[in-house]
Amino acid sequence: MQIFRVNKNIEVVCKSESTRYGFRHLATLMIDGREAETAKHCYYNRTWERYTFESVLEALVEKSTSLTDSRKRTLKRYIKNYDRVHDDLAGLRSVSAGMALGDIFSTDKKGANDWKTRMLKAGLEHKGLIMPDDWDTLDEATKEVRLNGVIHAIR
Repeated sequence: MQIFRVNKNIEVVCKSESTRYGFRHLATLMIDGREAETAKHCYYNRTWERYTFESVLEALVEKSTSLTDSRKRTLKRYIKNYDRVHDDLAGLRSVSAGMALGDIFSTDKKGANDWKTRMLKAGLEHKGLIMPDDWDTLDEATKEVRLNGVIHAIR
């Protein structure tokens, strides 16, 4: 769950849930401490958002009947604010650093890959990470290339 405090009167509570086909993000608009409206955005694979919950926040603003035009503009400016992206990147960099330790803690490729996979799942599984269906059947060299690619893409 993540709470976006827009100002002293407006906040949006967001959470993620697993579904039969993927996952969804739910957003609840709170005005002056009271629930005003909700929105949801469903995903079948992964998101292409600049930061977690961006799409559901935008959907909430677009469908809102509780917000005045002035408050809609305020919330839209808040959503476009890239400072939040840096917070998410800091979390991703922590996951990347934890994964990189697999090469230090392990004496073989399989151990390193297992460590990197555990760290990746621990850090991102509830944020929309979906491992490939054939992951367990891949050879260790292929896993290593893919996991190292994740580490380097995040840095």
